[in-house]
Amino acid sequence: MSTNTELLQNQLAAELSEAREPKDIEALRVKYLGRQGLIAGEVRGTDFSTLSEEEKREAGRRVSSLKAFAEAAIGEARAKTEERAARARRRGLVDLTLPGTGARAGSLHPVTQTQMFLEDVFQSMGFRVETGFEVEDEFYNFDALNIPGDHPARDMHDTFWLEDGRLLRTHTSATQVRAMRMYGAPLRAVFPGRCFRNEATDTSHETTFHQFEGLMIDEDVTVATVLAVMEALLRQVFGREVSVRLRPGYFPFVEPGFELDLRCLICGGNGCRVCKQTGWVELMPCGMVHPNVLRAGGIDQDRYRGFAFGLGLTRLTMMNFSIPDIRLLGSGDLRLLDQFPAVL
Repeated sequence: MSTNTELLQNQLAAELSEAREPKDIEALRVKYLGRQGLIAGEVRGTDFSTLSEEEKREAGRRVSSLKAFAEAAIGEARAKTEERAARARRRGLVDLTLPGTGARAGSLHPVTQTQMFLEDVFQSMGFRVETGFEVEDEFYNFDALNIPGDHPARDMHDTFWLEDGRLLRTHTSATQVRAMRMYGAPLRAVFPGRCFRNEATDTSHETTFHQFEGLMIDEDVTVATVLAVMEALLRQVFGREVSVRLRPGYFPFVEPGFELDLRCLICGGNGCRVCKQTGWVELMPCGMVHPNVLRAGGIDQDRYRGFAFGLGLTRLTMMNFSIPDIRLLGSGDLRLLDQFPAVL
């Protein structure tokens, strides 16, 4: 019996060292200390009638010692297992006294920030905002803007045509005649939105870009009105004095037509990739609305005159945020966008 109790003690110690879960500890308790367990079986398997009184006492002491060892070892193993489980539970708890990390909020795209700012500026001057349609009719995109089918100016617009004869608008000017027909004169309106042209991309050109066009029709509108409005606008956009220049330009929907250039804010006019080493960035075409366009919009061209402009919203954003490549704005790269946070 002495050998058996020692073997059982060593066997129990080995099995307890492998147990990791509370259910494993309980199974060992039943295996060794249960009514049908190994220790009880050791007692039942001993023929005490053949033992002397001294041998009986020795056998009893060995069984009691084995039972005490088993109870203590199993109890200690159970305590260690429960402590491990408690530590795991504590690791999963949230300490409400710790500072929170907060949820990551979305942000407005730099182009959207610029567009919303421009809308606020023009609305403060009495202009309404009209977004129009990205898929347009040929009439509103070309014909109504004094660009008939055989007009060479159509070659300037590398157009995406749809199978049903409609097209992706090449400029937001397409909304101007719709606004004239809807609201009549006098009229002050701006037309922000995406435009599409099938052209080669580089640091300042993309196939999808944003424009912000405007139209003002009244009885006393002149070229001086164009300059006054544009200079006031750009000062508010950039928060500083800017240098602009007007160059003669040809656009079928205005007469006379001009190109308004902005001294490059990236290089200060010294020349860089954005301004193609000229020191100036072509910012917008503008001019007095052509009488044929007024006529297409149902406006009395003998009584009313107007000016129109087409602001390169994407390029303006590049200038405002000092972004050197237009393609970055459409990349969705958070390393760039996170530098210009703005939320609603």
